[in-house]
Amino acid sequence: MPERTISLPAAEIVLADGEIYDGLILNDDGTPSHHLVLLPGDHDDDIWQNAVDWAASIGGELPTRRELSLLFANCKDHFEHDWYWTRERHASDASCAWYQFFSYGFQRSTHILNQCRARAVRRLPI
Repeated sequence: MPERTISLPAAEIVLADGEIYDGLILNDDGTPSHHLVLLPGDHDDDIWQNAVDWAASIGGELPTRRELSLLFANCKDHFEHDWYWTRERHASDASCAWYQFFSYGFQRSTHILNQCRARAVRRLPI
């Protein structure tokens, strides 16, 4: 297999009070996509759309499934042992969205009218 070089431009990431740098998210081909920052604050159990709106109201978005996996790996201690919404709806059923359980890390989908907690992130493109 031929060698491959991935270059990362130098980055100075300024974090606001309470923000936590989580790490680097990769594209499907393994190239760097963006840096991920966890915003402060935690939204209690709520339906999916309210969680999406809450994240936007504090200047962020709900994390993707991939981002939530990285948050579980790097920032698990900043989450309750509970279910957290992702921003992703289920591809074959728009009435469902994905969530991740922060005790064990598994991801499943559930109806968007069920209630899960939420955390918001911001992305810094590379």
